[in-house]
Amino acid sequence: MKEQSKNRLTLDLTKTIDENAAVYFERAKKIKKKIEGAERALNENFKKLQELEAKRDKIILKKSKEEKLKERKHEWYEKFRWLISSEGLLVIGGRDATSNEIVIKKHTDSNDLVFHTDMAGSPFFVVKSEGKQIGEKTKNETADATCTFSKAWKLGLQTSDVFYVTPEQVSKKTKAGEYMGKGAFMIYGETNYITNKVNLAVGITKAQQVMAGPIEAIKANCDKYVVLEQGNEKAGAIAKKINHKLGGNLDLDEIIRALPSGGFRVKKG
Repeated sequence: MKEQSKNRLTLDLTKTIDENAAVYFERAKKIKKKIEGAERALNENFKKLQELEAKRDKIILKKSKEEKLKERKHEWYEKFRWLISSEGLLVIGGRDATSNEIVIKKHTDSNDLVFHTDMAGSPFFVVKSEGKQIGEKTKNETADATCTFSKAWKLGLQTSDVFYVTPEQVSKKTKAGEYMGKGAFMIYGETNYITNKVNLAVGITKAQQVMAGPIEAIKANCDKYVVLEQGNEKAGAIAKKINHKLGGNLDLDEIIRALPSGGFRVKKG
């Protein structure tokens, strides 16, 4: 027995050939519309899929960058306040009484310079000479950092009495009956007072480190940076603005840790 064709053409014998043809023509139009609709839906779904894949790739890329930032090796000095001067010298400073003590006792060598202010509660900053001559630019930048990260920022002051001395002039030795608390030191001998000002920018180094300090040092070491001045914005809010301006994938806690105590605003112009 022969297999019957699946593509049968059924005719209505009560209708004329033209009428039967018209019926099949209408059916064909409906089928064509369904096919066109299916094709449109397929194309739309394909576009949506492409958009979702593009979004997914962006998210993966962003997460990858964030993971790289988190996984990067942190240098020993990042536990403290720090900056690289425009002359390429490392400058470290205390964050509190404990880190002041550590900076002076463990990380200050004979050829370094120690900076401080006459204001109570000031951080100690140390320029690490590393066998190099400490130039005037580095001294000025360190003086500005010492002023900026002292109480001067929070109090709205624009300058402070900053001086520098050699490490051998800094000591825990006191007169009989006196006691030096943690983070506090006696300064002996002549002090060198230096002109200074509140001066703060935050940038991202080539090593993806968040660096805060005088704008001259930041410009020399960072491709992207934000200049700040005293204002009313809290550290958390300003950190988000800094993060946005510097690329949007930085650790907000790291930005906040780099800032002095007080209020902020982004400097215009």
